[in-house]
Amino acid sequence: MRVSIDANVCIGAGQCALTSPDVFTQDDDGFGTVVPGREDGTGTLVREAARACPVQAITLHDLSDEPRG
Repeated sequence: MRVSIDANVCIGAGQCALTSPDVFTQDDDGFGTVVPGREDGTGTLVREAARACPVQAITLHDLSDEPRG
């Protein structure tokens, strides 16, 4: 799985960082970001953090669904 946050949608609620701090953090402006090196989405409660986002800024990509090149 690959995880990303749409910076244009994020409102900085912080639910991702509270729910799964090993994968998500907040930048200096308070907006959600993925912890560097954790883009693979391995960590605790990643799916729950995506569900907790009030504006659905978090996307979880199932790598088995992506085309291989």
